[in-house]
Amino acid sequence: MITSRLLAAMLGLALHLGAHAADFTVTSTDIAPGQTLAPAQVFQGFGCTGGNLSPQLSWHGAPAGTNSYAITLYDPDAPTGSGWWHWSVFNLPVSTTSLPAGTTAATLPTGAMQGRNDYGDSAYGGACPPPGDKAHRYQITVWALKTDKLPLDQHASGAMLGYMLNANALGKAQLTGLYGR
Repeated sequence: MITSRLLAAMLGLALHLGAHAADFTVTSTDIAPGQTLAPAQVFQGFGCTGGNLSPQLSWHGAPAGTNSYAITLYDPDAPTGSGWWHWSVFNLPVSTTSLPAGTTAATLPTGAMQGRNDYGDSAYGGACPPPGDKAHRYQITVWALKTDKLPLDQHASGAMLGYMLNANALGKAQLTGLYGR
């Protein structure tokens, strides 16, 4: 049986954690929340014509105990039954608080790597929804992790990475852009 004292302590902890989670934010000079992605972030191929460049990202306010970061870019509206993974970066050192536009495996901090996207590459793959669909949501999430390294390599699928991220997350910050054609 939960006592009122225990219930009050649990509620206080939940409010405390929620307050810190609200402090963790991600911003971009390339993507405005809820706005259409620029051509630079659109895929080049599959009928799309774009720059296929990852956006600039900055984040701050990570929860105490953060030992590394990961970034995912996911389209939950893709007509696949499981969404579409556009980009993942993991094992980012805790000292990293931003990535420039056009980040590649060669420009990542030492030890960080990109996972496999649903285009089949271990790289950024821009937006490219089917023609005629309503605008899709492109969710960029920065994950604050309790571990300094995930036991994955550049062949890691979005599903495996998602499993590891959820198992190790202390907090996450999200930015969503839109794109349709």
